[in-house]
Amino acid sequence: MTPAPRPRNRFDAGELAGAFGDLGTTIPFVVGYIGLLKMDASAILLPFGIALLVVGFVYRTPFPVQPMKAIGATALTHAALADGLGSQAVVAAGLVTALLWLALGASGLATRLARLIPRAALLGVIMGLGFAFMLQGVELMAAEGVLAAVLLAATLALLSRRWPAMLVLLAAGAAIALYREPSLAGRLAGTGVGFALPAFAWPSLTGADLWLGTMLLALPQLPLTFGNALIAVTGENNRLFPDRPVTERRVALSTGAMNLLSSAVGGVPLCHGAGGLAAHVRFGARTGGAPIMLGTLFVVLALCFDDAVTLLFALVPPAVLGVILFLAGVELALGSRDPESEKSDRFVVLATAGIAIWHPGLAILFGVAAHHASRLGWLRM
Repeated sequence: MTPAPRPRNRFDAGELAGAFGDLGTTIPFVVGYIGLLKMDASAILLPFGIALLVVGFVYRTPFPVQPMKAIGATALTHAALADGLGSQAVVAAGLVTALLWLALGASGLATRLARLIPRAALLGVIMGLGFAFMLQGVELMAAEGVLAAVLLAATLALLSRRWPAMLVLLAAGAAIALYREPSLAGRLAGTGVGFALPAFAWPSLTGADLWLGTMLLALPQLPLTFGNALIAVTGENNRLFPDRPVTERRVALSTGAMNLLSSAVGGVPLCHGAGGLAAHVRFGARTGGAPIMLGTLFVVLALCFDDAVTLLFALVPPAVLGVILFLAGVELALGSRDPESEKSDRFVVLATAGIAIWHPGLAILFGVAAHHASRLGWLRM
């Protein structure tokens, strides 16, 4: 029997709207890397865009590419210190991360470890990540409660009618930003077009950069990436798109490959966060057309408009980012439902979800332990 052909990538309004669904996590980190660590915008966006193009063509689902959150948070919080981390440590972390994930994928260890994760633990991580996104969204919306409430209500109304709500939300956000700061329009108009390529970054790395990048950034990120950007994203993709499944091995290898490219040109560590997939889907994406369109935009910005990147991101105010994150979290948490589960399994899901809000890697370990404790009769609900 001939297998059914895989669906083709679409390039319509729904895919375009869904392409921007992950801006809530992307913009704050990119702006922070450029503003605090003085990293080159083209070095960040070029490999980011290329990675999106590749996953869109290869996986043919709205497969996400995001900055690694633990590395970004650590690097940016240390940037303000007198002897804080520099951009070279971030580049070194990307190189070490690439080598780790290429080894995990090529050896098959990523797949073997993933097979040890019980379903209840996986669902708990997905639910916890959804809650974490919702909390981040609420925090961003809280500063502008009335405006955020209006934007959220309007977005939900548009989504219920299957309109490209993200495009309307971004247009509203840009109008609000320009109203508040009219000079943005003039500053954007004043940016010129100029072709720029990032430089090869590895020769400038020192032993100290590699040590800091490994110990302070890459290794602490590893369990977070395993829980969120390998286990959870693979499970969510295969649940949503069973006709276009991915494997843990391929996801591990693509994580390694895109970080190898990013670190080579002086970019930031990247991953495939499950929240990004939920965000793309929530706003209308169903094929690889969404990451392809977003990747094309990032490549064009990197090569021709790198000076305007921060100004363009300023057109998306915090209230808009909050709405995006909140709805992405709702979408992700909805994927954790399992109506046929037993009471003990529901406990594992909920308890794992609570820990996943704090740390998905530790949540995986807890979920595995709680699952086996329940099966052995050591844990009774």
